[in-house]
Amino acid sequence: MKNEGTPMGAMTLKGMDPSQRPQERLEAHGPEALSDTELLAMLLRSGSQKMDVLSLAASLITKAKTLGGLLNWDLSDFTKQHGIGKVKALQLITVFEVARRILRSESPPAPRFDAAGEFYDYMRPLAMGLNVEKFWVVSLNAKNRLLRLEEVSTGIAGGTVVHPREAYKQAITSGASAIIAAHNHPSGDPTPSRQDMEVTRKLRDAGNVLGIKCTDHIILGIPDRDPRGLGYFSFLEANMLPQ
Repeated sequence: MKNEGTPMGAMTLKGMDPSQRPQERLEAHGPEALSDTELLAMLLRSGSQKMDVLSLAASLITKAKTLGGLLNWDLSDFTKQHGIGKVKALQLITVFEVARRILRSESPPAPRFDAAGEFYDYMRPLAMGLNVEKFWVVSLNAKNRLLRLEEVSTGIAGGTVVHPREAYKQAITSGASAIIAAHNHPSGDPTPSRQDMEVTRKLRDAGNVLGIKCTDHIILGIPDRDPRGLGYFSFLEANMLPQ
């Protein structure tokens, strides 16, 4: 059985200045003042005999690449880490699932997408923490309001493949006037690849034939890994989606 560690306020952080302990900082300054590592340490509550709770939290974030990356971890991912037993792993999975559901519930039920940034904000909770590429198609009515969101393809870390037939299937069924295509880059850098450009061209051409306009293809990433700092790439904004 794995060692679930010792209480946070005990020997693991005993030598630390009390004003620097996560719990004291939380009480004094609120959750906004805590770093990602400190927030995760508050959830973990304890470290192990070999690693204090802050070091354990930092190790988990490093292995997941970001705090959001932990959203995609399962039970085995957590339990194979030294200092994380089954009970603690289940608690973490529960907390991250609650966070994911809150993020989804905050999105309006039928939003209108008039700008790529608005679409990115809506899709970000779905793409956060994924380590494989997924491809989505959003069906829109004549006023650019959401009719249906459909995941049409799941690939591997290096890419995904989507055919216009699958991309437009639900749009036709929904009676859509237009679609927005979207996929994530697990690296966090949304810069389009040559394959992304080719898929966009095929979607545009298929839409012209079907009479369902492909209004944009947006690649979802992370702002701090985007050379432009936006966190997404819009083919429409880049004038790379001629009709």
